[in-house]
Amino acid sequence: MRGWEFTTTNVPLKLIEKPDPVAKPGYVVIDVKAAGLCHSDVSALEHESWLSMMTPPVIMGHEYAGVITAIGEGVTGYKIGDRVGVCPLGAKDGTSPGYTRDGGYATMSTAPVETLIPVPDAVNFAKAAAATDAGMTSRHALCVTGGIQPGMKVGIIGVGGLGQIATRISVVKGCETYVATRKKEAQEMALSLGCKEAASNIMELADKKLDVIVDFAGAGVTTAQAIEAIGPGGTVVIVGMSKDYAEVCTMSMIMKQVTFKGSIGGNADDIRDCYDLMASGALDPLLTEIKFEEIGAGIDMLRDGKVKGRLVALRD
Repeated sequence: MRGWEFTTTNVPLKLIEKPDPVAKPGYVVIDVKAAGLCHSDVSALEHESWLSMMTPPVIMGHEYAGVITAIGEGVTGYKIGDRVGVCPLGAKDGTSPGYTRDGGYATMSTAPVETLIPVPDAVNFAKAAAATDAGMTSRHALCVTGGIQPGMKVGIIGVGGLGQIATRISVVKGCETYVATRKKEAQEMALSLGCKEAASNIMELADKKLDVIVDFAGAGVTTAQAIEAIGPGGTVVIVGMSKDYAEVCTMSMIMKQVTFKGSIGGNADDIRDCYDLMASGALDPLLTEIKFEEIGAGIDMLRDGKVKGRLVALRD
């Protein structure tokens, strides 16, 4: 097998060859068909603080889908040939793909059975991979952490790989959805996804008395503005990590009785819901596709902000 290996920070990923993985008890082996590239991988390559969460050398990639080629002892409910996505969280042994065990930037990988989600026939592998993190994280922030309900007024800050998915899910779930993003092109995409209004700044939408705002930018100022723009008794959810700190007005939080929450990742239920929406045609995220051999260059594309939608690497 081949895979893109992480050794330490500030060292580019290296395409290596190593023995094919074996299906140990409770695990399956997967022929990886698609892997999503995530900004967190850029951070792991640049910031030493991520080393405490990793076990190098390790093949990166926590967002992947493929076909089962081998089944370990004790695995039930799946068979060779099944199409599956892998939830990056929830492994009983505490491992995480791409961080503490080999992940999806590879021709072959493994996964514990409890993290597998069947991929509907109507969902291609590129979308299936993107749903395992970008879809999962977006859906969880909205529906679980944010607690959106039909008829609510929902604000989305940032329309990138996650924000575009969240926008569409919010619309499909029956919410009156508003989007704030600086790029005109992104505003137009948000409108095409069904949002009611798109602005360059969430403060322009403060008069809407939004019930929930999810900040997928996390640029510090965007979080502070979300606190100012949210309606009385509303909830602000922070997902983006562009900045480590934000200076917010506590007076606004107190007077409006704002609920402020952080949201990270999600679970298998979030991925299943994304798959159902994708299979029905209700969710069709914008993806930028590259080849497996281009993953190293793809990391650079992410770092340089040259990706539209979610970046996914495909194997022939």
